[in-house]
Amino acid sequence: MPVELVEKKLPGALPVHLVGRDGLDAAGLAPAAIAWARANGFSGESGRTLVVPGEKGALGGALFGIGDGEGALALGALSKALPEGDWHFASAPADPELAATALVLGGYVFTRYGKKPGKALRFDLPAGVDAAHVRRVADGVFLTRDLVNTPTSDMGPDELEKAVRSLAAAHNAEISVVKGDDLLDRNFPMIHAVGRASTGAPRLIDMRWGQQGAPKVTLVGKGVCFDTGGLDIKPSSGMLLMKKDMGGAANVLGLASVIMAAGLNVRLRVLIPAVENSIAGNAFRPGDVLTSRKGIAVEIGNTDAEGRLVLADALALADEEEPQLLVDMATLTGAARVALGPDLPPFYTGDEALASDLAAASVAAEDPLWRMPLWRPYDAKLSSKIADINNVTTDGFAGSITAALFLKRFVEKTAGWAHFDIFAWNPADRPHGPAGGEAQGIRALERIISKRFG
Repeated sequence: MPVELVEKKLPGALPVHLVGRDGLDAAGLAPAAIAWARANGFSGESGRTLVVPGEKGALGGALFGIGDGEGALALGALSKALPEGDWHFASAPADPELAATALVLGGYVFTRYGKKPGKALRFDLPAGVDAAHVRRVADGVFLTRDLVNTPTSDMGPDELEKAVRSLAAAHNAEISVVKGDDLLDRNFPMIHAVGRASTGAPRLIDMRWGQQGAPKVTLVGKGVCFDTGGLDIKPSSGMLLMKKDMGGAANVLGLASVIMAAGLNVRLRVLIPAVENSIAGNAFRPGDVLTSRKGIAVEIGNTDAEGRLVLADALALADEEEPQLLVDMATLTGAARVALGPDLPPFYTGDEALASDLAAASVAAEDPLWRMPLWRPYDAKLSSKIADINNVTTDGFAGSITAALFLKRFVEKTAGWAHFDIFAWNPADRPHGPAGGEAQGIRALERIISKRFG
């Protein structure tokens, strides 16, 4: 990691002073530092870093603006703004652990294709911070970002399976894969239908970890490694970011990494339907009817609504075990982005206690989430004249809600189910992460799972 947290005091580490808006006089700074800040127009505005000179032209420290007390993740900007070297906070941040997490996350660089790592910074660990926990979370986030950032030429269904196998090997987890036409023999017909036109065979990846008899936690992630839209083909502009359509799989793998590294008392299961929605003579078609694992017949109104199809078969399998907690994550609908934008993923659940816990954890972890309703009257919009259900509506309204309602039909036994319609992408640089692949919701979920089952 470019930013290293050091658990013993670093001799000679330079101070970072956190300064509120118009708070120079209250920051405990030397008069020379205050004069330097004012000469440079620094008044504690949020996110700005100002290096302060010391004696004989050496570095003397730095000032960082926290504005009116904006979130701790803003401190991630320090990982890019500070000169290389050893640093410490002159005074404790409001949330020391989240501040430390921000520092590490902000130092991420995707280096697979030759980009150089970021600056080498070392920070004295703020008092009261669990360094091991910060590193676990950062490792999970970085795994997610790396997977999403990798183009499909190097992250198709085969490569995604290899990534899961690598994670399983690192934590002594079990893994099994149902692949190609075996999906039909094992009753995963919709996963097979969506992926059969690709040269990379569709598959269901199943990873298990933890002691038998421990509380069951199951994570399901959409693993569409590229989405052309199928025969309802996307325009070229709509395909530019489709390498990230496996962002749900990447996020649940990042979360699984944190859970396993922490050794939580759970029986963890991760299910990833890994496919590429391609075009060929055997591609599934608009108007086809697919019979799902659950026996529900689904009319295909649009082949570009393929994610919910592969998730449905995987969720039906997960629901058969009735886990205590069942989470699915997917880059499922553009409607979610229209409603809430790229930074605020909606989640859906009928479990009121889980919804309350998610809302609280979202705020505590500065991991934005917003509950949306499973609005039952919209269920009728998914009706079909020839099958049990259609995979899309005809009016185009409430697309994220109706997608969640579609998935809900495949979860009947598990009360503790939540669906996350994520973007898995930063459209622009942010203090705690650059433009590109992003983990969304997993830091909040990690808090809940640790509290419930740790």
